[in-house]
Amino acid sequence: MDPQPQAGKASLQRSRALPQPGEGPPPAPRLGAVGWVRQNLFSTWYNGVLTVVCVWLLYAAGTRVLAWVFATAQWTVVRVNLRLFLAGRYPQDQTWRIWAVVLFVAGLGVASWAAWNAARRHPAAAWFRRRLPLAWFLSFPVVVWLVRGGAGLPVVDTSLWSGLLLTLLLAVVGIVGSFPLGILLALGRRSSLPAVRALSILYIETVRGVPLITILFMAQVMFPVFMPEGVRPDRVLRAMAGLVLFTSAYMAENVRGGLQAVPRGQVEAAMALGLKSHLVVLLIVLPQALRAVIPAIVGQFISLFKDTSLVAIVGLSDLTGIARSILAQPQFLGRYAEVYLFVALVYWIFSYSMSLASRRLERQLGVGER
Repeated sequence: MDPQPQAGKASLQRSRALPQPGEGPPPAPRLGAVGWVRQNLFSTWYNGVLTVVCVWLLYAAGTRVLAWVFATAQWTVVRVNLRLFLAGRYPQDQTWRIWAVVLFVAGLGVASWAAWNAARRHPAAAWFRRRLPLAWFLSFPVVVWLVRGGAGLPVVDTSLWSGLLLTLLLAVVGIVGSFPLGILLALGRRSSLPAVRALSILYIETVRGVPLITILFMAQVMFPVFMPEGVRPDRVLRAMAGLVLFTSAYMAENVRGGLQAVPRGQVEAAMALGLKSHLVVLLIVLPQALRAVIPAIVGQFISLFKDTSLVAIVGLSDLTGIARSILAQPQFLGRYAEVYLFVALVYWIFSYSMSLASRRLERQLGVGER
């Protein structure tokens, strides 16, 4: 028997088995609203019972909450003390500086968003996008100058920084300071130098083994003891230092997880091409490592933002501390629900905004897709 006709017949059968151009699985039937409810909520009798019970619970709880929010709650405590929540004891005649900071940061944020989206179409936008990290880095001294004063502006002592202003400053300084320090600690933990590796491990495991409030108490109470006579660092600066030192240890472990995800073969290939070791780390390893752990890094930043509320325990009047002082006013005694619900809403808005920005960055970089 001639093998060629047999081979031709087998090839024809395989080609018929493959999907032809224009062919494919039939489109899924489109369900209307009623069909979707029936398929997802009432597909079986017990799913129907669970759906009815959950709807009843949501209705009962929702009506009570809405009745309290719109009929019972006294939101006067928030409206009257809104400036205290936002700026605390910051001088009232200098409040315009805080609004200037808000407008400056918002303008930079809008410009960054526009440059990020238009970078592929306009060369000027691409040029600005490449310099976004530098622009945000240089904006920090401008913000500090506006808030602190000096060089033509009246100086506002840090003891007057309070409310949401202090919360945001603590969070921003903690994020900006802990990120590079955490990267250095992660690289030190993977270093081939025994002394560097041992010191990095000792620092990371020691800091991660104690709660944040312990670090804050050490910064506020114990740190001045070791300083020379007459030298007493500012309380706000001590709190910032404690947050940076604490968060950097956790950041180091997040970055180390990303470093371990980079294949060893890429490092060897870069070394074979003649790249120096520091260039391999900066250009090959770190970009891939940081891209892989964006969710963990942003999660740590969100945790840091919420942990700033602990500084109220060591005597600083952040947003939570201002809330306690407002509740001490005679006309607002007992208004705990309204005050702390407003504080929780503020924390949620900023935390969710960081989460949204993180997801957008992940989509832009294709994390988990390629």
